Amino acid sequence: MASEFDPIELDGTKFSSQKKLSEPPISAGFTDLERRLTNRPPTREELEQKVGETVNKLAELKRAQESLERERAALEEARRRQVEFQSGREEMVQHLTRGIGLLTETEFKARRDADQMLRTLVDLRESLAKVQNINPETWSSESYGDEVTKALTAIENARMEWNSALMKWPILTEKPAADETKTSPFQPANATWWRQPFWKLCQLGFALTWPLALVALIALILFCVRLFQK
Repeated sequence: MASEFDPIELDGTKFSSQKKLSEPPISAGFTDLERRLTNRPPTREELEQKVGETVNKLAELKRAQESLERERAALEEARRRQVEFQSGREEMVQHLTRGIGLLTETEFKARRDADQMLRTLVDLRESLAKVQNINPETWSSESYGDEVTKALTAIENARMEWNSALMKWPILTEKPAADETKTSPFQPANATWWRQPFWKLCQLGFALTWPLALVALIALILFCVRLFQK
């Protein structure tokens, strides 16, 4: 049995220890490899891959931007339509309320005026019938005074109805338009002289101006005579 300090065992232990010390650690070798791989320049394939990834990211960002732009445009359109709806609704409610109020008041006045005009028309027709029914030829000598009193009363009542209608309806006081075919006192009898031919107008002008021309000619002759005498 070998002792505790067997030379063979000591030599083997020493040799294994020296071997372990002389060999570098495996982790240190991988670290150096990674460092060399990291510090090396990228290859063409890696650059193309990175360019492709960047292009894809840009495309995604562009699509996201376009989507946000569409969403923003939709929101702005919705806001504009909402504002237009509210303002249009308020405007039309205001206009329609005012218009309904005005038309209601006007319709009430028109209906009231129509009713009053109808009553006035009925009264005028009754008064006209009473006045037209007065027939003096049927009066007798005995009832002449009474018939005259009744006739005067009917005429006075008709006059009162007429005056009341005049105050209610200004249209009754309007005078009818004058006949345009009538000749005005300030309008010449022949208002179409300017439609005559030119030679007739020349004759008319000569007939009106020849006395003045004759007087001017005589004055010119007298002036020339006196001038030669001097």
